[in-house]
Amino acid sequence: MEKIDKLDKKILGILSHNARIPFKDVAAECGVSRAAIHQRVQHLIENGVITGSGFYVNPKSLGYTTCTYIGLDLERGSMYNDVVERMSAIPEIIECHFTTGPYTMLVKLYAKDNEQLMDLLNNQLQTIPGVVSTETLISLEQSIKREIPINENL
Repeated sequence: MEKIDKLDKKILGILSHNARIPFKDVAAECGVSRAAIHQRVQHLIENGVITGSGFYVNPKSLGYTTCTYIGLDLERGSMYNDVVERMSAIPEIIECHFTTGPYTMLVKLYAKDNEQLMDLLNNQLQTIPGVVSTETLISLEQSIKREIPINENL
């Protein structure tokens, strides 16, 4: 990955706060042309610095009221890829991480209610070959959600 400069960082800072801002407004704030912003953003995308953009959908608006983190222990860490492949078929799982510490994996999912959560645990996650145990942590409130800070001076 190529090094990004101060202008790239300024662009990233602006876009991370509002990905829908018109390039002409970004250009005005950065003191460069709209074409320069377009080229810089395209370059950032091509180099994997910007990995996507889009809308965030509030899960509660779709009836998913229970946000849950589940720590999973696997029989062997080498089973991770097979377990991930099986979990990718469960649409309620929105994140999965291979971790150090007390769990082999940490999963984030949304359920419509406790009954669906119990079904996801008992009939889907815990039946995956290699899953030895699970520990469930229900999120009561998400207080912070943001992108990584971008310091233009670094």
